[in-house]
Amino acid sequence: MHASIKSALLALLAAAMLDAGAAVHNIDLGAPLPRFALVKPGVHRYLRYLRDGESNKPIDIWMREVRFEQRDGKEMLRVRQRWDGVAPGPYTLWLDSWFEPGTFRPISHERTSERDGKRKVEGFLFAPDRVTGMKELADNVQKDLVVESSEPTFNFETDIEFLQAMPMAEGEEFRINFYHPGGAQAPQRYTWKVVGSESISGPSGPVQCWVLTTDYNRPGTVSKFWFAKGSQVMVRQESVTPKGVLVKTLID
Repeated sequence: MHASIKSALLALLAAAMLDAGAAVHNIDLGAPLPRFALVKPGVHRYLRYLRDGESNKPIDIWMREVRFEQRDGKEMLRVRQRWDGVAPGPYTLWLDSWFEPGTFRPISHERTSERDGKRKVEGFLFAPDRVTGMKELADNVQKDLVVESSEPTFNFETDIEFLQAMPMAEGEEFRINFYHPGGAQAPQRYTWKVVGSESISGPSGPVQCWVLTTDYNRPGTVSKFWFAKGSQVMVRQESVTPKGVLVKTLID
């Protein structure tokens, strides 16, 4: 056999073996997540900034806290978030989200923001076939919301903790039905791909990471994520925007 033909056949065989080793996981709500045990109590903070050439414009400090607490006599997962922002002007944003542990089934989600002396309150309840506004939450501007879903949906505003529970390995793909509470986009499946591994700088030195990408169902765009091998905590995210590259980087 000619050497060039043999090389081409070997390359095709290697590619076929790589494809055969990859797996596409349809993550359905209700099933225990493969690595939920990695979602541990604690606080992480990220700096968000916009990079445009040599310019770096700070946006905010983003705090994410994982707790396990009692609610209605059961232990539940609680994820609290806070943004303290400087651009385009000073603002503060809080998120408070409750879930069934093990499955990440969302139960409720509250969002409160303050900007220019104005306070905005939003609250949501998740059911298998819809997301609705919380009628009993005082000053809830989303109390009349009703969003139907053809399948149960996860809470998009806690995607970082959710992805931490995925079985990351080279070539794996995860298709997840997410909905951003109160957002314009209807619940839909998004795909993340583990495209390789890379060592990047972390708060305490180099970190070996899995590298994931998604286009958020916008073909032609790419967002890239680095999750630490072992803990699967997100260390960095970069997303290309019309104004530059939005960077989220772990600071502690």
